[in-house]
Amino acid sequence: MKQIDSTKFDLEVLHSEAPVLVDFYTEQCPPCRTIAPLIEEIEKERAGSLKIVKIDAAAEPEFTALFRIASVPTLLLFRDGQRIAQLTGARGKKELQRWIDDSLRTGT
Repeated sequence: MKQIDSTKFDLEVLHSEAPVLVDFYTEQCPPCRTIAPLIEEIEKERAGSLKIVKIDAAAEPEFTALFRIASVPTLLLFRDGQRIAQLTGARGKKELQRWIDDSLRTGT
């Protein structure tokens, strides 16, 4: 999973050919550590069809605030440069996969 900061966001997320899942996390967040391996598995399974990047919310507080993220983990899903979905809190792998699939299908 690629770690990015606000300076890489436009290139890596908004101008990506593939949909992008952005994982806002902090090192001190136990639920963030819980879902990290699940997100890595999803990334491997969807290589080429879904890009996944991580942003350390503690290191980027002003950037995080732009997206009105109040807690972590928060996942944002982007397609064609537009945010199409947001999910806050830890979930199981199947629920994460269902959320991604449903969001990409409906765009909401």
